[in-house]
Amino acid sequence: MRAILFEAPRKIRLLDDVPAPKPKAGEVLVQCSYIALCGTNMGPYTGDGRWGKIQWPPPPGWLGHENIGTIVESDVADWPVGTHVLAHPEDYNGFAEYIVSKPVGLAKLPSDAPDLAALVVAQPLATVLRALVRTGPVIRQRCAVVGQGPMGLVFTHLLGRMGASQVIGIDRIGWRLEWAKRFGATDTIDASQEDVVESVRRLTDGKMVDFCVEAVGKPDALITSAYLPRRQGRLFVFGVPHHDRQEFPWFHTVGNETEIITSMGPECMEYFQNAVDMIVQGRTDLTAMVTPRMPWEKAAEAFEMYADPTHVKDSLKLTLVV
Repeated sequence: MRAILFEAPRKIRLLDDVPAPKPKAGEVLVQCSYIALCGTNMGPYTGDGRWGKIQWPPPPGWLGHENIGTIVESDVADWPVGTHVLAHPEDYNGFAEYIVSKPVGLAKLPSDAPDLAALVVAQPLATVLRALVRTGPVIRQRCAVVGQGPMGLVFTHLLGRMGASQVIGIDRIGWRLEWAKRFGATDTIDASQEDVVESVRRLTDGKMVDFCVEAVGKPDALITSAYLPRRQGRLFVFGVPHHDRQEFPWFHTVGNETEIITSMGPECMEYFQNAVDMIVQGRTDLTAMVTPRMPWEKAAEAFEMYADPTHVKDSLKLTLVV
């Protein structure tokens, strides 16, 4: 089968002779049609921070996990051959033509979906749904989302749908702020041009925000985010940290009595079908961010575009066509 190998930081190789995985009892084999890139792939791809210490090369297909395809072999009665699915690879080696999944990591897709690839956005939506279960209410609250990449945009969109009175989208990349407005941000801040903390203070009449989401994972974004919640406000650290240890304004955070929430884990798979149904039934529409779609042969270019989106306008939930 075809698979992507991370040979070294910022160096990938396309393989076409990798043995296909064999499903065990209670598993299915999925032939992938579309595989999306994720921000969590970028640290490993660039070798940034803690990822610089991994042993190269990792297994072929590592660290893909946003896959759409068709079941071609099944040992599970409820998941017959021919079913279109959003699938989570059991071994996280999802940058491959074939993956093995268990039912908990599957969601059924409609066979007549007009744009099957667009439904890959259900995977990040599911991770945000799981995160928001833990946040408490946001109705009539002031919110900020630091980072307006795909994950940040999902937060921005859903917070508005959940009744937040204000959703401030923050990013260093100007074109992403246009998308933030498109997905429901009431205000935006260009972090490359403005003092974020002072801008939030101005936009909230000095009150700061009730709830702040950090959706970047870089040290400077986390530090900035820590200064945005009001006293006894909430900070959701959602971006995957690139370092095991890094600076953080603990004195301010403790004095502010900020409530810190985190979320990262495979439990998001429990929300896959819910996320798919929300999109299919028109209860939320995030599919426009599944752009661009690029052929498998341009995977190296795709990874570089995702790693540095500054000059690649409208490159969001970049998806490989297998």
